[in-house]
Amino acid sequence: MLRVEINGLPAEVADVHRVATWNYGHFTSMQVREGAVPGLELHLRRLAGASLELFGEAAVQDDARIRELIRHGLGDRSAASARVSVVPAVGSEDRTDVMVSVSDAVADSPRPALRVRTATYERDLPHLKHAATMGLTYGMLQAREAGFDDVLFVGRDGFVRGGSVWNVSFWDGEQVLWPEAPMLPGITMQLLQAGLTRVGAPWSPRPLTANDLPELRAAAASNSQCPSQPLASIDRVAFSDGGSVLTEVLDRAWASVPWDVI
Repeated sequence: MLRVEINGLPAEVADVHRVATWNYGHFTSMQVREGAVPGLELHLRRLAGASLELFGEAAVQDDARIRELIRHGLGDRSAASARVSVVPAVGSEDRTDVMVSVSDAVADSPRPALRVRTATYERDLPHLKHAATMGLTYGMLQAREAGFDDVLFVGRDGFVRGGSVWNVSFWDGEQVLWPEAPMLPGITMQLLQAGLTRVGAPWSPRPLTANDLPELRAAAASNSQCPSQPLASIDRVAFSDGGSVLTEVLDRAWASVPWDVI
């Protein structure tokens, strides 16, 4: 069941119309269990930084208020998927509204391996999780039309970025590799990197191109819904060896991540 609130009040049709037709703003998505979220402080930091960049200092929301709006939107749900969006306020360029959307929780279960293809695409303001998602969706739909499950984006410079709504990691037989390029630093990716360090698993960022893929042993997609979804293949490169090692390492890192009470 979907519940949408703006500034703690039920969203009206006019509110939803405004958000849908004025495609400017930013958001963050999270999984909630028993009133807690992994990496809540990172989510709050993401919202504050993007608000400052897109709307200016006057629009930066207080963390305590964001927490209260999330709690209010959740109501009595103990498990849910939550999305917090910051959008322009009506008739103002220097104020914002906070929209909290709450829906059913995503099942905590292993995901099937994805077959993905590469496509050349670079997001505007890649470091921000902003509302301009048409290019991501178009790339994903085109990949599915061609018989793949999803898309992995490569920049015009040839370096791997990430997937449609996920970050990608690789296993080279000794360590976890994360692409080094202009891209969105996903919250799950950041938490996994900290978790890998915490459990003593080696990892490093590295510029990677499509030509590097045949030398790698495994790949995985990570986002708020799943930290370790394996990739069966990228284009014609099949990952038949080492996939279980990568997912096991990522799962071990994820298990070490603390959950923060909202």
